[in-house]
Amino acid sequence: MQGYEPNDAAVARNSTVLIIDEPGVRDVYPEYLDFCGFNVLSAGPVEALHVAQAHRPDVILVDIARLAADTGWEAVHALKTLAATAAIPVVALISLASKDGSDKAKAAGADVCLPKPLPSQIARAIRALLLWPRRERR
Repeated sequence: MQGYEPNDAAVARNSTVLIIDEPGVRDVYPEYLDFCGFNVLSAGPVEALHVAQAHRPDVILVDIARLAADTGWEAVHALKTLAATAAIPVVALISLASKDGSDKAKAAGADVCLPKPLPSQIARAIRALLLWPRRERR
């Protein structure tokens, strides 16, 4: 992502972001990303694979820091091993206190790992991923 400083709302237009988080948990990320112009979907880790297959989001944001036990890592791994969703970029949000979170995120298949950032940092990372060359999607 080095070299990208996307801030144009046009990048977000017609782009869908799937946020995987605990069901019933309200966070600032969906509202902020919607405000930035992204189409936002939300799913818990159990239904995330089905939602990703059905809606084919442009980017998936997984809030590892708030998911129970290993469910976040399992969701990322499942998304990256299924042919229909493997090409979708995944951003893993980890706790600042997590010492091995970045290593785990990469091992699970996350494309980008961010310590629980400010919403504007997430929007910037998503826009940068949308500017990456498109991977073939099935």
